[in-house]
Amino acid sequence: MRDILMLAHRGWWTARAEQNTMVAFRRALVAGHGIETDVRDFAGRLVIAHDPPRSDALPFEAFLDLAAQYPTLPLAINIKSDGLAQAVTAAMREANHMDWFAFDMSVPDSLAWRRVGAPFLTRRSEYEEPGRLDAEAAGIWLDCFEADWWKDELVEDLLANGKIVAVVSPELHGRDPRPIWQRLRALRDDGRGRLMLCTDHPEQGDWGV
Repeated sequence: MRDILMLAHRGWWTARAEQNTMVAFRRALVAGHGIETDVRDFAGRLVIAHDPPRSDALPFEAFLDLAAQYPTLPLAINIKSDGLAQAVTAAMREANHMDWFAFDMSVPDSLAWRRVGAPFLTRRSEYEEPGRLDAEAAGIWLDCFEADWWKDELVEDLLANGKIVAVVSPELHGRDPRPIWQRLRALRDDGRGRLMLCTDHPEQGDWGV
């Protein structure tokens, strides 16, 4: 059985109003979970925001100040606007948080992340084929919008090649996640790659599997 690192989607929130807030981030980190969150720029500064931000958006620096207290827990930084590679990478280096990666940037913007030497993941889904940047990426963000399309062998091969595989849990798209969670638990473990699950339910990692 393979250990799965939980990425709490927008933090571990108990009500939607808590998404991407310090309350949700702290709850996830205290429980030992990693975090997936969204970063944009607003008026020349980095902020936490999934949608176009307002002036009261949470500063990225405040999030990193909290995360710095838990340096061994992974951070998945969902890039919501292009042109942030240098600023985000500099902020992460300043925070001295080594276990992180960026993902979801456009393909042209991915080249900027590669140039600054930042860890980034490429995307794959039923609508996104393997790409030329996959070999240089730290791993794959594996999504399944409408169906659980991927085969176990795909994940096992990526892990065997030393890649991070961050699987989007089906409840984020309105489907029952339990079949996928059971499959992930049963994958062969060679210890080279890292398997992560981005989920709204990090507390339910033992769902009958």
